Amino acid sequence: MIENLVYDYGLSYFIFINILGISLSLYDKLASKKFRRKRVRERTFFILAFLGASLFIYISMVIINHKTRHKKFMVGLPLIVIFHGLIFILLRKLIFIV
Repeated sequence: MIENLVYDYGLSYFIFINILGISLSLYDKLASKKFRRKRVRERTFFILAFLGASLFIYISMVIINHKTRHKKFMVGLPLIVIFHGLIFILLRKLIFIV
């Protein structure tokens, strides 16, 4: 019962945070071309990445070729993905004992 609840809320959160991350990546790409003000701060991308959107922010940036020259994104985001993977494995073993 509790596993289903955690799974449902976790999945909803994961979908929401990643849609937000992808949307901000697309918006920032358009903003960089159209209007140089009103850009998304790099700190915002990293906050969203730590909150769980790192994989899809990275994928969207590579697909739309946005911020791919910034080493802190091309190295930092994959490191956060690895960190999230390790946390997920650890939590799965500790909480669900699977």
